Amino acid sequence: MERRLAALEERLAQCQDQSSRHAAELRDFKNKMLPLLEVAEKEREALRTEADTISGRVDRLEREVDYLETQNPALPCVEVEEKVSGGPGTKGKGRRNEKYDMMTDCGYTISQVRSMKILKRFGGPAGLWTKDPMGPTEKIYVLDGTQNDTAFVFPRLRDFTLAMAARKASRVRVPFPWVGTGQLVYGGFLYYARRPPGGPGGGGELENTLQLIKFHLANRTVVDSSVFPAEGLIPPYGLTADTYIDLAADEEGLWAIYATREDDRHLCLAKLDPQTLDTEQQWDTPCPRENAEAAFVICGTLYVVYNTRPASRARIQCSFDASGTLTPERAALPYFPRRYGAHSSLRYNPRERQLYAWDDGYQIVYKLEMRKKEEEI
Repeated sequence: MERRLAALEERLAQCQDQSSRHAAELRDFKNKMLPLLEVAEKEREALRTEADTISGRVDRLEREVDYLETQNPALPCVEVEEKVSGGPGTKGKGRRNEKYDMMTDCGYTISQVRSMKILKRFGGPAGLWTKDPMGPTEKIYVLDGTQNDTAFVFPRLRDFTLAMAARKASRVRVPFPWVGTGQLVYGGFLYYARRPPGGPGGGGELENTLQLIKFHLANRTVVDSSVFPAEGLIPPYGLTADTYIDLAADEEGLWAIYATREDDRHLCLAKLDPQTLDTEQQWDTPCPRENAEAAFVICGTLYVVYNTRPASRARIQCSFDASGTLTPERAALPYFPRRYGAHSSLRYNPRERQLYAWDDGYQIVYKLEMRKKEEEI
């Protein structure tokens, strides 16, 4: 027993020596690291201060740029030859270009794009998502792609923002594939353009013509269709080559934005009857097609959004009031919030006064601030 106790005491002494040696090494390591940590902390604080300074300078520069853009607005979208001839209305054949008689008391125009909210990323780079501005429900309709025949329907916005949203969505299949991103959900119907046999790119008698389809979303049947009364259709937006007719809705009803070879430099606007798809009025607008990426209508006024390639910061750079109330001098030309992307579609919801945008696969909501058309900027 004595020999065993002596061996244990010897081992305990060795353990104490090793512990003392390790403690001394740790103290030496700590003493070496403390100065290095203090230097690293100082460098981190210096970098943080420098980053805050740079961020403040960038914000100040952006405010100065926004101020300069406000003080130096873009030139009105009217070319010299149009001024001489009395406006673009003298160019079209068979187009009335008469002032539009407002059916409602809507007299608002955009003052600025107040805020932006990125909801999620769903689908491909081009598509459309929207609500029915006339419908009683909060359903979200998502139409992915420029040539497809299946739309996703979500019960509400919250369901659309979920991670596995596509599994919970119902699918609506239309009998004919749509063309581009100019579709519209309005009053329980899906309005879209299809390429008939011999349509754009197909040759034949219907070359460069499109057929408008009115599809009942509840019954899932086609209730009406008509060939759009414009020959030689071309994409109205220079930066969105797949769209030939862009349908829009506002407080006044249903509109169509398009362009033809007759005047391949400017956009055209048409007022449609949502019941029969008949064209009630047509206008040649002074808004150029070049660098246009999307457009929408508010209170009878067409707003065209322009961008660059590669994509930069989008801006409303041209407006056309079919009623003639809003003059180009009184129209605001706001930039969209700080995001560098390309809008493949913009849908205005008159009930919510906000835009539903599809930006390179991201679904975005823009809230708008309005003012009276008669007010000065």
